[in-house]
Amino acid sequence: MDAAQSLQHAVRGYPTCADLWEALGLAYQRLGMFTAAVKSYGRAIELEGGSRVFSLIESGNVLSLLGSFRKGVEQFRLALVIAPENLAAHYGLASALLGMSKECVNSGAFKWGASLLEEASDIVRGCLHLAGNISSMWKLYGDIQFAYAKCHPWAIEMKCTEINEESFTASVLSWKKKCCSAARCAKRLYQKALHLAPWEANLSSDVAISQDLFCSWEEEIALDEHDLQLAEKMSLGALMIEGNNDEFWVKLGCSSKNKALQQHALIRALQLDISNATAWAYLGKLYKKHGHNLLAKQAFDRARSIDPSLALPWAGMSTYVHDGECSPDEAYESCLRAVQTLPVAEFQMALGQLALLSGHLHSSAVYAAAKHAVQRAPHSPEAHNLHGLVSEARKDYHSAIDAYKMAMYCINSFAKTASQSDYSDIRVNLARSLCKAGHVLDAIHECGILQSEGLLDCMGLQVYAVTLYRLGKNDEALLVTKKLVEMVSSMNWTSGAATLALVCKLLYHISGQETAAAMVLSSPRELLQNSKLSTVACLVTVLDLSGVHRLFFQSSFQKLFSHEDAPILHSLLAKGIQISHGTDLNLGIKNASLYLRRVLHMYPDSNLIRNQLAFLLLSSRGPTASHTAIRCIDMDPHAQPVAKGSKSAFEILGSAAVSCYDCCTSKSKLSFQTCKHKFGTSSIQQLQRWLHRYPWNRKARYFLILNLFQKAREERYPRHLCDNLGRQLTVALNDQGNHVEIYSSYQKFQLLLCASEISLQIGASSDSKAYATSALGIPVPNSVLFFGHLQLGRIHAASGNMAGLREECSQCLQLGTNFEIGWISLKMIGTRYKLQISMDEIDAYFEACLKEKDENSQSMWRAIIALVDGQGFILDNDLDKAEQALAHACSIWDEDSCLHLVHGAICLELARQRSGSQFLSQASESLSKAQENSDSRLPFVSALLAQAEASLGAKAKWERNLQLEWMSWPPGYTGNASSVLNGGWWRLSLASAMDIHVGLGVIIRLVTCLFWVWSCLLGLLGLQVRSGSTWPGPYLVWF
Repeated sequence: MDAAQSLQHAVRGYPTCADLWEALGLAYQRLGMFTAAVKSYGRAIELEGGSRVFSLIESGNVLSLLGSFRKGVEQFRLALVIAPENLAAHYGLASALLGMSKECVNSGAFKWGASLLEEASDIVRGCLHLAGNISSMWKLYGDIQFAYAKCHPWAIEMKCTEINEESFTASVLSWKKKCCSAARCAKRLYQKALHLAPWEANLSSDVAISQDLFCSWEEEIALDEHDLQLAEKMSLGALMIEGNNDEFWVKLGCSSKNKALQQHALIRALQLDISNATAWAYLGKLYKKHGHNLLAKQAFDRARSIDPSLALPWAGMSTYVHDGECSPDEAYESCLRAVQTLPVAEFQMALGQLALLSGHLHSSAVYAAAKHAVQRAPHSPEAHNLHGLVSEARKDYHSAIDAYKMAMYCINSFAKTASQSDYSDIRVNLARSLCKAGHVLDAIHECGILQSEGLLDCMGLQVYAVTLYRLGKNDEALLVTKKLVEMVSSMNWTSGAATLALVCKLLYHISGQETAAAMVLSSPRELLQNSKLSTVACLVTVLDLSGVHRLFFQSSFQKLFSHEDAPILHSLLAKGIQISHGTDLNLGIKNASLYLRRVLHMYPDSNLIRNQLAFLLLSSRGPTASHTAIRCIDMDPHAQPVAKGSKSAFEILGSAAVSCYDCCTSKSKLSFQTCKHKFGTSSIQQLQRWLHRYPWNRKARYFLILNLFQKAREERYPRHLCDNLGRQLTVALNDQGNHVEIYSSYQKFQLLLCASEISLQIGASSDSKAYATSALGIPVPNSVLFFGHLQLGRIHAASGNMAGLREECSQCLQLGTNFEIGWISLKMIGTRYKLQISMDEIDAYFEACLKEKDENSQSMWRAIIALVDGQGFILDNDLDKAEQALAHACSIWDEDSCLHLVHGAICLELARQRSGSQFLSQASESLSKAQENSDSRLPFVSALLAQAEASLGAKAKWERNLQLEWMSWPPGYTGNASSVLNGGWWRLSLASAMDIHVGLGVIIRLVTCLFWVWSCLLGLLGLQVRSGSTWPGPYLVWF
């Protein structure tokens, strides 16, 4: 402390002396003030231009001690540039690389960690010829080899399209040989270090640990008695030197093969240190292994209370799920914590098993654990089997097939003592994945192998029946189902109900609804209490359009459902109501929605009911459907994956956001937000979280792209959003994985049009044309292909190719579309570019699209087409016809403020040109309605209304509207409002304001107003809901 104070005084007097700063850093380091030491060393290095070798080495040592291994490596490398032969720098660099590798291994980056260890090994090996008599150098080399033996990952090189047993076995043997060699080398290096420093007790302990690891790799080789007892002897040797070291007693308990000695060593460690969490954890493991569950649980609890970051007690507590002392969810969470703390293969495989029991196979943590377990234990059939189950849960059936095949290879080559049940389970899993992937013949072959070996159990028969059905062998499939029905009586309650559920499904598809209903009626009542079977039974009766079995359904099934499962019943009933109306889809959706609204009052916490109701509301395609649907869903980030055929809350949110009629932008410089729900800010964040949690989920990426595109359109395609969209679209369009759940033709068509529009907006016309041309080659209905030609026409228009534009528009007329926005877009293009196309024909097609819509939707779309007509007349400077078209639009859809605003502005301009008071009255009436109907105060409305009232002589109304105009502008734009209100035309006296001839100001305001109104129109036309679906239509790219 005195030296540090003296050096501080000296540094104040000589602040540019590097030697003083270096000495001060050393003093701080000795005092344990590591942060101050690093700063002092850094100052010394800075003053000498980076040539202070001692400061570089010591700062690297301190940084490594603090856990900043990356910065420590940088310091050591700089020191070696100056002094390439410096042993301290080489030693420090190798130590820092070892620390970095451990961080990589804990985060799952095994390959990177192994590469760092290889580099560290080369560094130490090069120093041994200079420092061969230093024990610490040999120990460091042993630590590196020991870490390499534990973290070296296995990876098979896919030189062919299919893995074969020979290449797989050779790859695993090569990996195992490398790990064994590293473990053997680590033991010999520790022994060399111990020879140089026999008084170091920790070296004896290291020899014991490395010998244990070596014996675990060489379990298939007959080791002599000396090798088997070496670990125990070396642990005892360490205790002879330091008998009061509790850690050495723990290591003896771990390395000994004698139960009594293990227990004695661990208890002795606890006598020396009662708070040794590791000793409690291993004692609990010992008790659990020998069946003393209560003592084991107490030991694990003590270990967790002392050190919650220790992995072993959490993993040990998860094993109590097999004894029924904890639920599968609790066991899963406990094991997950263990895996996150210490990612070893044993814990990762246990996590996969618990995920299977608790239904968490879809979790990204389980997927990562399964992948890492295969890398660390490729010789274990269990690891490959769990990897296959996780891949199958993610619908990556081709990866699952490869994993199951490798599990079979492991049984044949490395686990020949595996039980027949393990063998048959893997074969059944393989057959099931082959069937799901469409390889029906291969699945039949696997089932045939099991049948010939007499191992085709209930699960195998189920897969066999489904495979025969998919192959078209219905008679044989029915024979297998009969065997399954005969086996139900000998099964437990859960397996029997699941088997009958599958039988009912097969009978429905093969023999029809009557046979399936008969099977339901003949099923034992106790089995019908199972949710899976009762759900299938309900579905069979709901699909009975004749209503013969409805009475049985109402009287019996409702009693079988618990309060938790009752929403499933009502969901099926709603689907039955929906399909009972046949081709009248709108009526079916309306009645099913009304039914689910009533059910939601009984089960307000049911996400199933909420999501289904939101789906139906979006399918109704009403103007406020998206806002109503979004209020139904509950965005629970931890919700379980939805069943096949259902829609998740994230999908509904993504669809509702892009099908919102309002403008959702949050940037007032571009437009004014008219959406109360602010989809533009919230939906993208939610979808990004969804994609981050499930990066393999193509739906998540698809909906995120659509919402980002919506935001880019509203914000006038800023460059950063276009670049982000470009990256997302590249990933989506190049995603050709083996998943069954791939993008549909319709979705890929949309993605290509989005890519085309983004390329067009950034000026890449050739790329835009290539994307649009690719979209035209996708097999989609003509009604959708219409938009591909429309997009290609816009590209021609942007490049000045009017002939190409006319040709594409003619193609659109020939193809036709069922989407109203398509005809509106075609009419807008025809009006703008004066194309010789029949507007009457477009209007006729447009009216045909409105036939199946309700009255409110018809009014809205007719008003929009009238607004488009008005725009065309404005471009032709025919304000009379523009006013008539807009007056017609206002009369059709009176509640829209945008239409009244445009009509009022047109009337004001006509009043200026014609000096007609009747136009002033119309302007005042329309602008008043625009002001009343608007949910929020919009700029320019009150200003134009004030002008109209002033011209009519209403001074009080003139003043009130001027005040309202000031309050209409956002807080950051009051300066703009002030400049407008203080402008020359606002300073007109009341007398001059009475005059109709108010000059050019009205025209300027009219143009500005029309520009903003047209932005609102683009938001209004932004997106509709696809007919018969809730998902965004292909015309998203248009605005």
